[in-house]
Amino acid sequence: MDINLYKEDFNKILDFFKDELAGLRTGRANAAMVEGIMVDAYGSKMPLKGVASINIPDAKTIVIDPWDKSLVKEVESALRNCGKNLNPINEGNFLRIVISALTEETRKQLAKLVSEKAEAARISARHLREDIKDLILAAEESKEITEDQRFKLQQDLDKKISDVNAQIKSIAEEKEAEIMKV
Repeated sequence: MDINLYKEDFNKILDFFKDELAGLRTGRANAAMVEGIMVDAYGSKMPLKGVASINIPDAKTIVIDPWDKSLVKEVESALRNCGKNLNPINEGNFLRIVISALTEETRKQLAKLVSEKAEAARISARHLREDIKDLILAAEESKEITEDQRFKLQQDLDKKISDVNAQIKSIAEEKEAEIMKV
């Protein structure tokens, strides 16, 4: 048994956390804010990045150009109803979203949301630690590993969890600083 076998599981937690934060509005245009929004297209729900090109011509503007121009209305509707306070401007064949500056209150709410997402990531890491710890104890009970090996594996696991939590904290602090920057 080796803790490194679970490296991908820890990386998935970090990647999911980064993706969650990338979708948060920071006052700057960012394709990640809209690319995952689901659009009704061709009788099913599809992510926006699967039906349109997303361009960032400047720091405050997102331009969405559907490949199939008949989907402009569906894309516009999806953007308006996604819950991210986006107000797309229909330019005929494409949509333009101007990202407004964040108010102080909105910045504080977003910083709080970052903290909540960081805590959710830490909880996921804790659950993974408990699952791995159970496997280590089961391996010791079935005599696959010795007591000394169990202690070593648990130390490695605790170190890995500490590293993951430090990364989560660092990523969250970086995002909060980006949000609070005027």
